[in-house]
Amino acid sequence: MTAEATEASVTRVGSNLLDGGGAGPAGDRPLRIALLTYKGNPFCGGQGVYVRHLSRELARLGHSVEVIGAQPYPVLDEGVPLTELPSLDLYRQPDPFRTPKREEYRDWIDLLEVGHMWAGRFPEPLTFSLRARRHLAARRGEFDVIHDNQTLGYGLLGGPGVLGAPLVTTVHHPITVDRQLELDAAPNRKRRASVRRWYGFTAMQKRVARRLPSVLTVSGSSRQEIVDHLGVHPERVHVVHIGADTALFSPDPSVAEVPGRIVTTSSADVPLKGLVHLVDALAEVRREHPGAHLVVVGKRPEKGPVAAAVRRHGLDGAIEFVKGISDAELVDLVRSAQVACVPSLYEGFSLPAAEAMATGTPLVATTGGAIPEVAGPDGETCLAVPPGDAQALAAALVRLLGDADLRRRLGAAGRERVLAKFTWRQAAIGTVEHYRRAMALAAGRSG
Repeated sequence: MTAEATEASVTRVGSNLLDGGGAGPAGDRPLRIALLTYKGNPFCGGQGVYVRHLSRELARLGHSVEVIGAQPYPVLDEGVPLTELPSLDLYRQPDPFRTPKREEYRDWIDLLEVGHMWAGRFPEPLTFSLRARRHLAARRGEFDVIHDNQTLGYGLLGGPGVLGAPLVTTVHHPITVDRQLELDAAPNRKRRASVRRWYGFTAMQKRVARRLPSVLTVSGSSRQEIVDHLGVHPERVHVVHIGADTALFSPDPSVAEVPGRIVTTSSADVPLKGLVHLVDALAEVRREHPGAHLVVVGKRPEKGPVAAAVRRHGLDGAIEFVKGISDAELVDLVRSAQVACVPSLYEGFSLPAAEAMATGTPLVATTGGAIPEVAGPDGETCLAVPPGDAQALAAALVRLLGDADLRRRLGAAGRERVLAKFTWRQAAIGTVEHYRRAMALAAGRSG
């Protein structure tokens, strides 16, 4: 078939699929979806949150969704089954970087995983992709579409002929961004060498991304970085905004506001999250608001720049770290704050910003990465500051803590922005549209 004929066939089949016609392989019937996630922890990072909420909304739209994942396994809502595809779980607590016992090894993929770990590399995207390839090949014909959540491993190459269904991949943002920020923060040559080894898998992800027919991402900022950093053709990258669970993250006047409380969600030891700048800012804020205090949803660091900043400023009694809390506890914590803060140097989307805004809690956020796409204009739906600027962060926090009217106005406007633009139902509808396009493209190529 000529290129022109293939394109015409894809266009014709795609039109049938999107308009509900029956000529294509799916029409508008419910789809059978395999959603892959190599790391699904819902309490650390956005990937587990994405899988949980997207799978739930896809199921509510009437589709059959099966999540296939490795440790830490995602928490899923009722009606969404999980198929466990276990790794050796080499980074589990309390014994990360462990060497497995002889009886734990099952096959050559396990040996590959341990070998990469011993060499200081992060193996999970590669090894999960190989296990997923084997699993999907054994279940050929059971799915209409396979949706990979940022694995970008070699095992997922080969198209429908290998995997049994067309592949759609979500890239939240290129991990090369994290790599560069960690290299910039590394204090010495030894640490830089360690960072380069750990992030060695990004070379694989670049190669895989360039060969993918359909890439979804969560913001215009991430789209441009996928083009620039990974070399993916712009026409293959499509933005589907994600969002907040607006039924869960909602205002509740019965939750008492705690004077001076600032809330943030952060992986303390990840430079990208900018927590050290918020700690520096809090020391300044407390000069004008002595009762100001910070609650961090995340693990307390025992060492590193954040721990050093807490000690330097004498803030042990003014900063609390909480982890492993329930959804309801998290929502009430955000509701109780006078200010929510996103101090990140970069975000591919920023779920914490959307969730805080959905509760009606006023937001101070940086302009790093895609955060402005979510948080909106400075002074209208948030107070915006440059990333990495502790003085600007402190000034915005002081302003908001001291102005109840501004807090009410920004909180209400933030909630309205999320309801209009960033909900999981909207994300699911947009994602299904791209599933059908991927299916149409695969049908056109085989026709």
